Amino acid sequence: MSFMIVRTIILLLVSLSFTASSDAQMQRTQDKGQPRLSTVLIDKSIQYHDPHNNWPTLNSALHFSTIMADKSERQRDIRINNKEDAFYFVSAYPEGTLKYNVESNIGTALWNDSPTIPADMAKKYRISNDRAVMYRNYYSYLYGMPMKLKDPGTLVDSFATVVTFHGKTYDRIRVSYDPAVGTDTWYFYFDTETHALEAYQFYKDESKNDGEYILFEELIDIHQIKIPKIRHWYYNRDQKFLATDILVSAN
Repeated sequence: MSFMIVRTIILLLVSLSFTASSDAQMQRTQDKGQPRLSTVLIDKSIQYHDPHNNWPTLNSALHFSTIMADKSERQRDIRINNKEDAFYFVSAYPEGTLKYNVESNIGTALWNDSPTIPADMAKKYRISNDRAVMYRNYYSYLYGMPMKLKDPGTLVDSFATVVTFHGKTYDRIRVSYDPAVGTDTWYFYFDTETHALEAYQFYKDESKNDGEYILFEELIDIHQIKIPKIRHWYYNRDQKFLATDILVSAN
C-alpha cells in the first residue's frame, strides 16, 4: 500500500472521529439547553428508586420516630401492604393507644383495641374511621414517591424546570391534581444526574406562600426500593423548622 493511500485513510479516520466527537458534544450541549420532558424524568427517577417495580406488591412494616420543633418525640408504626390493599397504623399517646386499619379502602379506628372511641380522645386527636383512610393516603403518597406520580388524576406539567433549591441545582416538576383527587400544588425536586428524588414541596394556596417543604437525608433500601430515611419538614412562608421524621427500621 502506497504512502499516499495510507495517509488518505488516516486523514479520513481522523475526520470521521472528529465529526463523531463534534456531533456527540453538540448533542450534549443541546440536551443541556433543552427542557426535560417531565414524563421522561419521572420514568428515570422511578428506575432509580424502584428498578424492579416492587412498589405495587410492597408489604413492609416501618417504625418511625418523629422529632418535633419543641424536641418532643413521637413513635409510630405502620404497615404498608400494597399487595393486599391494606394499611395499619399504631401510635401510643399518654392516654392510650390509637390504631388505624384500612382494608379494601374501608377505614377503622380503634382506641385501646376498642372501636368505641371516647369523645374527648376523638376530639383531641381527631380520631375517625375516615381519618384512617387519610393516614393510609398520606404515608403511601409520601413514601411511594416518585412511583405515585403515575397514579390516575395526577396532572404533571409537560416540562421540568432547572432551579436552585437550598443551595443545589435540581430538575423541578410541578404537579397538580384532578379536583376529585386533591387540590394542593406540589413541586418535586430531582437530582440532575442520578434523577433521585431529593425534596418535595406543597402549597394549599401558592399565592399565599403557605404549605411546607420537605428535604431528604439518606436513603434506605426496602425490598429493593430506595426510600428516604430522614425527612426534614419546614414551613414555606418563613422556612421555620416543623419536624423531622426518621425511619428507624423496616422489614
